[in-house]
Amino acid sequence: METNAPSVGQKSWLTVPEAAQELRIPRSRCYELIQRGELPAVRIGERSIRVNRLELEKFLLENRRVVAQ
Repeated sequence: METNAPSVGQKSWLTVPEAAQELRIPRSRCYELIQRGELPAVRIGERSIRVNRLELEKFLLENRRVVAQ
């Protein structure tokens, strides 16, 4: 049976800096993607933003590009 749950040691919700690190992009670019609605995120309180790991993986799959070799 296949599961999409994070594996042991992985958090389900990431901070923006953690999501940026996973994507290997600058934090400012990650905030831009969130602001434009391209990367789903939730705001907790006034200052905290979290990105769901499953949504991050979905974003990667939907935005992948074939790299010429």
